[in-house]
Amino acid sequence: MYVVLGASGNTGNVVANNLLTRRQKVRVVARNAAQLQPLAAKGAEVFIGDVTDMAALSKAFYKADAVYVMIPPNLKSNDIRGFQERVSDATVAALKNSAVKHVVLLSSFGADKASGTGPVVGLHNFEEKLNQLDGANILALRAGYFMENTLPQAGVIRAAGAVIGPLRADLKLPMIATQDIGAVAADALLRLDFRGHLTRELLGQRDLDYTEVASTIGKAIGKPDLKYIQAPDDKVRASLVQMGMSDNLAGQLLEMTAALNSGQMRPLEPRTGRNTTATSYETFVAEFFVPAYRQLSAA
Repeated sequence: MYVVLGASGNTGNVVANNLLTRRQKVRVVARNAAQLQPLAAKGAEVFIGDVTDMAALSKAFYKADAVYVMIPPNLKSNDIRGFQERVSDATVAALKNSAVKHVVLLSSFGADKASGTGPVVGLHNFEEKLNQLDGANILALRAGYFMENTLPQAGVIRAAGAVIGPLRADLKLPMIATQDIGAVAADALLRLDFRGHLTRELLGQRDLDYTEVASTIGKAIGKPDLKYIQAPDDKVRASLVQMGMSDNLAGQLLEMTAALNSGQMRPLEPRTGRNTTATSYETFVAEFFVPAYRQLSAA
């Protein structure tokens, strides 16, 4: 039996679907039953619970051979770091109670740092807590910068005619599609060949900067002259809050982007075939960004 947290999200959904395709027994966990119905229709066992509830997670992990764990996004939280600690505390305590032997964690590059990286600090702490579990085999997948983080630019382009953000225009980032993260996680769960406490970086198909992001998007949406503009933090923060994000989370994300801009947060592994994944940014833009942009245009 496999248990998948965040099964209604980008990576968890891929993990669950891949396991179900391989005819595995899968228990999917989320707070909203309706979001899990497509997985239930494919044979998944649905468990409704909150990831900060240790008792509920202990029940969810009952008789599990392996578990996929992560910290879900919480855009409205006024204490995002506190929320992260509650999730990791509850998850680790439940894993200990259930004596699960194999755990795959969605982490991030930069999780080697104990401070100064915004929300990634919560993943550093999650890794540290998991590593205290005796007898459990832990694989922390330190994923690159999500390609999905560029999707909100569809609205920005419509409003401002440019791609705008806080990152340096020339900063090369290891950008990865979340579907590739989910595929690697599912493969690790199917194999269960990891032992001890391991980390593995996932760096996407290649490194690219936001100048290349703007160029790629522009070609795909018929705006070949589309440019990237680096905006000051105060303007970005105000825009994020206006879009519905809490001021606390906006501040944490800006701490992370500052760590990226300075080079404090960076991959540790050289790029290899093992940490390179298949989906190019051009493919992601064609399959996901262009439809999102056209939907906004139609609206």
